Amino acid sequence: MQSPFRRSYLIVDAFVNMWMVMAAKTRLSTFVELFTPKLVTVLREGYGIDDLKADAMAGLTVAIVALPLSMAIAIASGVTPDRGLYASIFGGFMVSVLGGSRFQIGGPAGAFIVLVAATVAQDGVDGLILATMLSGLILVAIGFLRLGTFIKYIPYPVTVGFTSGIAVIIFSSQISEVLGLTLAGKEPGPIIPKLEVLAHALPTLNPSAMAIATLGIATILVVRRFRPLWPAFLIAVASTSALAWLLGLPVETIGTRFGSIPNSLPAPHLPGLSLDKVMHALPPALAFALLGGIESLLSAVVADSMSGRRHRSNCELVAQGVANIVAALFGGMCVTGTIARTVTNVRAGARGPISGILHSAFLLLFILVAAPLASYIPLSALAAVLAVVSWNMAGRHEFATLVRASPGDALVLLTTFLLVVFRDLTEGILVGFGIGALLFIHRMAQAVEVEAGLPLVEADRPDPESDGILTPYETALATDPDVIVYRISGAFFFGASARIAAALDRTGRPPKAYVIDFSAVPVLDSTAAAAIEGFVDRASRHGTSIYVSGARPAIRHVLLTHGVRPPRVRFKPTLSGAVASARRHAAGDAEEVPAAAI
Repeated sequence: MQSPFRRSYLIVDAFVNMWMVMAAKTRLSTFVELFTPKLVTVLREGYGIDDLKADAMAGLTVAIVALPLSMAIAIASGVTPDRGLYASIFGGFMVSVLGGSRFQIGGPAGAFIVLVAATVAQDGVDGLILATMLSGLILVAIGFLRLGTFIKYIPYPVTVGFTSGIAVIIFSSQISEVLGLTLAGKEPGPIIPKLEVLAHALPTLNPSAMAIATLGIATILVVRRFRPLWPAFLIAVASTSALAWLLGLPVETIGTRFGSIPNSLPAPHLPGLSLDKVMHALPPALAFALLGGIESLLSAVVADSMSGRRHRSNCELVAQGVANIVAALFGGMCVTGTIARTVTNVRAGARGPISGILHSAFLLLFILVAAPLASYIPLSALAAVLAVVSWNMAGRHEFATLVRASPGDALVLLTTFLLVVFRDLTEGILVGFGIGALLFIHRMAQAVEVEAGLPLVEADRPDPESDGILTPYETALATDPDVIVYRISGAFFFGASARIAAALDRTGRPPKAYVIDFSAVPVLDSTAAAAIEGFVDRASRHGTSIYVSGARPAIRHVLLTHGVRPPRVRFKPTLSGAVASARRHAAGDAEEVPAAAI
């Protein structure tokens, strides 16, 4: 007969075992949910023929945009145009099948031109393929280790700085094609020697190539101005190609430089592998993985802001990694999420990842049917496309805003920008991030010193009183469906901006008014202000009013600098005043906005 102690032990042991099994199942369930592709989610929600039609039209629209871009980016990167198409076909397909974003479109991106061109110049195409495959393995590891969240900690000035720097480098790489210059040797990579070589080659300027490029840029701008839904890039490339062929203009084309594009797909093959080759390809692979992770998650965030959906960042990184591995197997270049094509996908009415899959299918159809036509495309026409892309990438408004925002943000921005342009992309990102972190520590020290009564981490305190009487809890602040109140507490900086932005967006039906209380926020940086501005923009599109309460002068100044200003936002000194105004607005009462609130 078992003793009571023995029975108790067995009961406790059984309970512990049961708890461990349940915990393991919970962890497995959470893991599976976090890495379930959005394609599966969309199909579970119910996918009908109307959704397929919408995705087919969106996929065709994106393919029309991706066709000239993929070839132009590949040529600018120092490889043949078919490698850009393979990246869009195979890489784009895997991004849509396995990705954590509903609307992400994968393919070659202009941001990679600098890194890919440097890798090809140093290690050749085989080195590029190996580095692309290794970067895919790194991204898969980052995703499964759930390190994608840390990519969101990159400060906003760093993102704007390296994006603007890449835009300058892309544009400088297209000057020779736009002007039709004949260079005596190979075009240098660094920008200063490059400009010197281009200046010496100016006497070889080709008026026909310059005219084709100018006409291409003008066509893109006119189409976007008067017919924004039309495929401006394809129209520009097709019209200038036809004009050059009809007039017999002496311009260099894809056919004269690279020959015809194959009208069949290559067989998968592994690059030559050895320990020395892998170690040599590791630095560019790390750079590809870093930039690819940043670009893909930025693109997913943009799609979220337009659609109101949320992406799964680590699942997206795993998909990007698999996409790079598969693209490399078929001879393609680096793959990442592309902002311009993803935005086109959302605007074209896509319902889910099927549109991205069909976009790859349409590009495949082009290779199988119409690849020989690409031989007639002038390189100056593709250069015109990249010139417009670099202009759009530059982020001129964001750049000017950050320069005006504060000396610290301007320092991070300009340091990142100048290092990317004149030194190295990876170095610019790392140094910019380091300065941003030091700047945050400095701001924390100032906040502690100046605002002694407003701690960075709020301590326990008694219940609030009014004239010695405890103030009762007002349930309406948490239960009113028309007025939602958010209280942000503590330092609001680049490390917390992603999580707070996600919390702000995590509501069902949009209310009539939001109240955001900043009274417990001692510090707010440009990344956080940009997150608030994005939330305000999305709320305004739904017709929701925004009230900001308790913002100290320094906080309010940063918000105003980044576009969080009337009439989209109304500032109130206290939370109670903001809630009262929001309720009057929700009830339909007209509210007079005093001059002091503007």
